[in-house]
Amino acid sequence: MEDKKTQIRLTAGEIAQLWVQYLNDSSSKCVLAYFLEKVEDEEIKPIIEFALGLSTSHIEIIAAILTEEKHVVPYGFKMEEDVDLTAPRLYSDGFVLSYVHQMSRVGLTLYGAAVAASVRSDIKAYYMDCLNETMELYKRSTDLLLSKGLFIRSPSLPNLEKIEFVKKQWFMFDVFGEKRPLIAAEVDNLFANLQRNALGVAVLTGFSQVAQDKNVKQFFLKGLEIGNKHIQLFRGKLEESKLPVPMGWDSEITNSTSKTFSDKLMMFMTSGLISMSVGYYGTAVSQSPRADLASMYNRLSLEVQLYSEDGANILIKNGWMEQPPMVPNRDELIKKQK
Repeated sequence: MEDKKTQIRLTAGEIAQLWVQYLNDSSSKCVLAYFLEKVEDEEIKPIIEFALGLSTSHIEIIAAILTEEKHVVPYGFKMEEDVDLTAPRLYSDGFVLSYVHQMSRVGLTLYGAAVAASVRSDIKAYYMDCLNETMELYKRSTDLLLSKGLFIRSPSLPNLEKIEFVKKQWFMFDVFGEKRPLIAAEVDNLFANLQRNALGVAVLTGFSQVAQDKNVKQFFLKGLEIGNKHIQLFRGKLEESKLPVPMGWDSEITNSTSKTFSDKLMMFMTSGLISMSVGYYGTAVSQSPRADLASMYNRLSLEVQLYSEDGANILIKNGWMEQPPMVPNRDELIKKQK
């Protein structure tokens, strides 16, 4: 670690990562605290406790780093403002375990990117610790899902018996409407995106039940419509190849309509789900040589981005969008001196 007397300033990339992580972990702390309050399964409870401990620790560490660097600490989300721990149960324990597992997978991607974006040794070391902790959370949640028979595996393919090389453009482009069989990467992306959308639809179903603001509720309902449409498209592509498709999570949501999370918190979390969808669809495009799949993902990504704009408008209108760190507006500063 650099000597504090000679320690270099944080880079834009490091500030951006710390700022976003603080918001994410402060929102996660509220959600996980609620899950912990409602959990009944004694095997799942330690997983939630471990995840909550990580979020709490990360918030404290980031606040200390930003304060030492003379940066303002984000407002983020507060237990006393954004969650009601006394509200009735909204999701089943099995769904919560799958949710934590999926978030740990997202965390592995984000922390890997944060390590790569970090230059200062103390920041890099911190994110490597985060990566190791999240790997442990991923392992624990995966093992428990497997032991409970709740882990949904991607389809298997027959063993590869010989090496072959592509000889025709048919591999990438449709010929008279005919499509080649899916390759392994295409299967995995279709299956994973179907799973993620099914999880997202379940989250938004619960959010739409407990949302207080009419416009926020309508936003969630529109998200449900989009998510279900995407699920059907991915399901159709898998079924064309006679591959199994996972079931949804409809039965894992209770009938509660009591205020559970603040509209601000639910809007933030939904914005995060939207951002992840765009990223995962982009990855799927890069790994899907078949033209119809790439076209589908590009079209769905545009639809999700337009939906994201609607969400941003709601956040801004209600004063819920915290402005991220940005470059000073030099022109405005010069004008002030005149």
